[in-house]
Amino acid sequence: METKKSTKANIERMRFPITLTALLFTGSIVLASFSYTNGLEREKDIAAVENAGEIQFEIETKVDPPTPPEPQTQDIMLPPDDNIIIDSNNAVEPPKVTITLPPPPKVEVGPTTVTEKPIIEFPDVEAQFTPIGEERSSVSMQRWIAQNVQYPQTSIEMNEQGRVYLSFVVEEDGSISNIAVERSVSPDLDREAKRLLRQMPQWIPGEAKGHKVRTRCRLPINFTLN
Repeated sequence: METKKSTKANIERMRFPITLTALLFTGSIVLASFSYTNGLEREKDIAAVENAGEIQFEIETKVDPPTPPEPQTQDIMLPPDDNIIIDSNNAVEPPKVTITLPPPPKVEVGPTTVTEKPIIEFPDVEAQFTPIGEERSSVSMQRWIAQNVQYPQTSIEMNEQGRVYLSFVVEEDGSISNIAVERSVSPDLDREAKRLLRQMPQWIPGEAKGHKVRTRCRLPINFTLN
């Protein structure tokens, strides 16, 4: 026997509306739960803000107690105690003071003046050339001059001749000093005459009142070309 389906009893047409209704109901429940959770969190935030405001107000209105003044210290000078012992190892050395003394003033010492003995112009015994052997003093002197003279070459070329007069002092020891030209012939011959006088051996000094004295003498030296 074939079973007949009633169109009224067919529920396939109702499946989509039922499904849609179920989805809507589920979404409503989920939305309601989210709304309830957000409300709780908002109430918590408001309460926290209110509590924070109360705490801030309490902190601002809190007044610190006044600080007590610091005790003032005063140095008290104690009288010296004779029984105080000072340790020499820990004693503070006084600062060293260096005093620079000015240099002593310079004492200028003038040149020492030596007082020379006077020159005797006319002694009791004349000074003389030391004689050689038994010859007289004048002969020995002429011989010595002839052997030691060096006629200047310029004077030879210019034919210069003449007699040069010299003055000098024979000291107490027989040496010759203070040579001067009293009469000149030419510069070259004057120079040679003084050289000869300086090269002479020591003379025999003059005497006055039995003592050797400084004596002034004069001597001509003749320059002649042969």
